[in-house]
Amino acid sequence: MKYLIVGSGLFGAVFAHKAAEHGNKVIVIEKRDHIAGNIYTKEIDGIQVHMYGAHIFHTSNKKVWDYVHQFADFNRYTNSPVANYKGHMYNLPFNMNTFSEMWGVRTPQEAMAKINEQRQEMAGKEPKNLEEQAISLIGRDIYEKLIKGYTEKQWGRKCTELPAFIIKRLPVRLIYDNNYFNDDYQGIPIGGYTKMVEKMLDDPNITVKLNTDFFDKKDEYLKNYDKIVYTGMIDKFFDYKLGELEYRSLHFETEEKNVDNYQGNAVINYTEAKVPYTRIIEHKHFEFGKGDKGKTIITREYPADWHRGDEPYYPVNNKRNNNLYAKYAELAQKQAKVIFGGRLGQYKYYNMDQVIEAAFDVVTKELR
Repeated sequence: MKYLIVGSGLFGAVFAHKAAEHGNKVIVIEKRDHIAGNIYTKEIDGIQVHMYGAHIFHTSNKKVWDYVHQFADFNRYTNSPVANYKGHMYNLPFNMNTFSEMWGVRTPQEAMAKINEQRQEMAGKEPKNLEEQAISLIGRDIYEKLIKGYTEKQWGRKCTELPAFIIKRLPVRLIYDNNYFNDDYQGIPIGGYTKMVEKMLDDPNITVKLNTDFFDKKDEYLKNYDKIVYTGMIDKFFDYKLGELEYRSLHFETEEKNVDNYQGNAVINYTEAKVPYTRIIEHKHFEFGKGDKGKTIITREYPADWHRGDEPYYPVNNKRNNNLYAKYAELAQKQAKVIFGGRLGQYKYYNMDQVIEAAFDVVTKELR
C-alpha cells in the first residue's frame, strides 16, 4: 500500500510508524517547517521549549506507555501547577494545601464542612450553566478565585453562557498532594518531544516533506495514493460545505530572561479575569532546572477566538458543534480512501495518550 499522512503530529506519526512496520510506503506531508505538530519542542539556551504550550505526558495505559518508550526515555516530571489570583498563590488541583490557603482550615473535616456550607447556595437547584454547576460542586470562593476568570478566558464566553456539562466533576482531594494527574505513568521525554517523533518517523519506508500543504494539491493526492490519513480540520477537508465547526486558538509570547529561575514552577495559572493570559510556562522546570546558567525561557499563553487562517488548537464540543460534526462524520464515512484522525480530524479534545490510543484503534482496523 502507498499511504499519504497529512500532518506529522502524534496521530500521523503513530500511524506512519505502524504502517511502515508492515512494509507499506509512507509519505508524511506537513504544512509547517517542522515535525511533531503541537508537541514540537525546540532547544533554546539548553532548554527544551514547548513551542505550542505545555505538554506533560500522562497515561494509565501501559501499552501506550511502553510504546512511547521505544522512542524516548522519560524523566519523572510530576505536574503540580500553581494558581495566581491577585498575588495569592493556590496549589492545584484542589487539595488540602488549596483549602488551607483559601480558608485557613487544617483538617479534611474542616475543609469538607466549608465546601458543603458553600455548596448550599445551589441546594435543590438544577445547574443551568457552568457557573451554577461549579458552585454546586465546590462552592463560591473557589469558583470565583480559581475557576471563573480562567474559564472565561479559555472559552471566550461568560461562565453563565457556558453549558453545565463542561464541568461534570471537579477533583477534590482531602490530602496534601499537588500531583495534578491520577494516572499511573507521567513524565516528559528526555531531550524533548521532537526527538521522540523523529525516531518514530525514522524508517526507510517513510519520507517526510515539510512546508507542504495538502490543499495545494488535494485532488492530485486523492488520485495518486491508495489511502490518505488526514489529521487536519474535518470541516476544511469538505470546504466547510455544511458550515464551520468552532475551535479555540492560542497565541504565545515566548521570552528569554537573564535569570536562573523566574517563577519557581513550570506552570502558573493566572485566574484573574483582567490578566489577559491564562498561564506562564517556565520551560526549564520541566527538566528540573536543566539549561544554561543565568538563562530561562518563559511563555505567556493567550486563548483566542479562531478564524479561518488561524491555527486551531482544540474543538469546542458543545451541542451545536457536536451535531454539526456528526454530519461531517457521515460525509467522512463515504470517503473510502480517507481516514480521519486526531483532535481536528475526529473533533475530540484528546490528551496525548488518547491520541495514541485512537491511532492504535485505526491501525488495528486498517493494517490487520
